Order: sequence, then C-alpha cells, then structure tokens
Amino acid sequence: MIELPAEVQNKLLALGDVGARWTAGLGDLVSVIEREWGVQLGATLHGGSEAYVGQAAYVGQSANVGQAADIAQAVVKAGRACVVKLLLPSQSGIESEIQALRIAGGRGYVTLLRYDMARRAMLLEQLGTPLSALGLPSRTQMKIICATLQRSWVQVPEGAVDGDALMTGAAKGTYLRDFIIATWESSGRPCSARAIEQARQFAQARIAAFDPMTSVLVHGDAHSSNTLQVIGAASGDIDAFKLIDPDGLLAEPAYDLAIPMREWSEELLAGDALQLGRERCAYLSWLTDVDAVAIWQWGFLERMSTGLYLLQLGYRDAGLDMLRVAELWAA
Repeated sequence: MIELPAEVQNKLLALGDVGARWTAGLGDLVSVIEREWGVQLGATLHGGSEAYVGQAAYVGQSANVGQAADIAQAVVKAGRACVVKLLLPSQSGIESEIQALRIAGGRGYVTLLRYDMARRAMLLEQLGTPLSALGLPSRTQMKIICATLQRSWVQVPEGAVDGDALMTGAAKGTYLRDFIIATWESSGRPCSARAIEQARQFAQARIAAFDPMTSVLVHGDAHSSNTLQVIGAASGDIDAFKLIDPDGLLAEPAYDLAIPMREWSEELLAGDALQLGRERCAYLSWLTDVDAVAIWQWGFLERMSTGLYLLQLGYRDAGLDMLRVAELWAA
C-alpha cells in the first residue's frame, strides 16, 4: 500500500472521479516506473500537495535504455539518493517544469535524471532539508535564495524550448494584471481601488520592459520551502542549496526576486511596512545587481495576486496580511 500524504489525499478527493481513478491506478503506475527505470520506491516524502514523491533506489538494469538512462544509472550507482515524482492529474505545468530542469542542467536547480511526460513522472536527485526549516533569519534566507538564483539564471539556448512551454515575462505580467483585477471584483473588493490601479500600472511597465534578448530562465516561485540543502553539504555553505518545483519562465531576473518581496508579511507589519519593504528591495538589488525598480514592481504584483489568491482559498488572515502590506506600499 502506497502512503499518500494528507495534503495529497485532500487534493485527490477534491478532484472527484478523476482523483479516485488516479489513486486506484497508482500502484500499477509505480510498478511500471520501477520496471522501466530500474528503481525501487521506498518511503514517501512529505511536504508537498501537488505530487506523490517517494525515495528511489537503483536495483538493476532498466527495462528501457532510452532517454538519459545511462546518466540516471551512473548517478544512483555512485550512491546519490534519488526520488520519483508523480504529478497529480490536476497539476498543470509539467511541460514548463521539465523544460526548466532540462535547461538548468542541475545549476541551481534539482537535477532531472529521467522523465516520462505522458505518465507525468520524473526521476530527480534527492535533496535535504528545506531552507524554511533551518530557523535562519529572513535576511540570511534571502541571501541564500539569491545566491542559488544567480547560479540558475542562464540564457535559454535557441531551440531549447519545445513550443510555448516557458511563459514569457510579458505574458506573466498580463496574467497577473488580469487575475488581480478580476479576483478583486469577485472577492468583494477587499482592498482599495488605489492599490488595484497601482498594480495595473506596474504590470503595464513590466509587460513593456520584456526583452527576449536579455531574458533568462526564471524559476517563478523561489521561496524558502522550494530551496533545499544539497545532501552532505557543509553547514553554513550558502552555495549548497538547489531549487525545486520551478514554474519555468523566460523573463527578467527581477521576477524571481518578487517572491522574497512577498514573503514574511508579519515581519513587515511589525514596523514601518513601507520603509522595511524599501530596505528589503534595496538589499535584494544589492545582492544580485538587479534593478530595484523592477524588483519593487514585480514584488507588488506578487503580493497583490498572492493575497487575493489566498482569500480565494479561504486563508483569510494570511491573504489580508499580504494586502495590508500592499496597501501601505501603494500609499
């Protein structure tokens, strides 16, 4: 019997018949993956809600010697731990996640060893403790996230992306603008029209600033729970972390720095939220040499969109905290 974390079970229950069919077929899917990839699944890993993730051990020659099988076997034979990730049927974006991992090639991102697009399955190197669980101050966490991102901001080679798998920065700005305006209306206008107008103006600025020639591979959700230690790394080594679960974008680096800008609302609300927000923006800009105006604008958009999204999901307190900070920033 395969153990499914409670968060995954809840997502599957919400999917109704689709989730029930996926759950019923999970055992057969695991058997196929084990046979074709030459691995055996062990303990379930907890912490996510969009996929089943289990530890994997290499047990012999895979039944399918195609697609990076030699690389995968060399890695696990060398003693590196691996995991199998099976995305739930509701989870979109597997194409962009796989494209991002392929392009990064292990630089700042978890290493992708094998994948099966049709089965929504990936074999990945196993990483250690999330940054969020290490009890570090927020500025230290930001320093580690920035160092990890800087290794991952690589140019996307021409022809490296299949179709439109990676969303552009312009498309992301358009999506955030439209989502913020529509969700504000449907949620009963939980913040001021001034904040909404600020979001609209910032989105237009970032859409206009998009330049494919200077854009890089962007993670899209680089928070501390998606930043994991490399197993066996020395304590205190800020370069010994990698990112998991990329959204995968072709955009300016400033978008990735919007994620730390939206985090730690309580810290900002405990003081002068506007001044503390400016100081955080300046710190991120100093760490990465990325334009502070772009960081601020993307950060405002992420804070507005995430706050409204949390309200949609029923996380009222967290959502309102996000929006309170945004109101003070807009003022």
